[in-house]
Amino acid sequence: MKLHDLTSHARAGHVEEINLISLEGGIYLLEARIDGRSHHLDDGQGHATHLRSVEHAREVLHEFPDLPFHLVHNVVHDEMCGMDADSQDTVKVPISTRVSH
Repeated sequence: MKLHDLTSHARAGHVEEINLISLEGGIYLLEARIDGRSHHLDDGQGHATHLRSVEHAREVLHEFPDLPFHLVHNVVHDEMCGMDADSQDTVKVPISTRVSH
């Protein structure tokens, strides 16, 4: 979903939450939950839009209404300890879309 479309959905009240997915290598992806389904932010050509940081995500979302916003990352310690990779959990931490001063 392109940023313009995501912004329109957010303003119309269709977006349930925004998740900032943290990946290895300092890459972040934005995911919007609409009607219980996830929609990733892309460049309009099917490529995921990579963000650099939480602050970068806040810059992208600066025109959005206040919505639940979470930083999400996988807990990989189970895999590192020899557990089954399917047992990975995620940690979802609420954060603000606004910069606090």
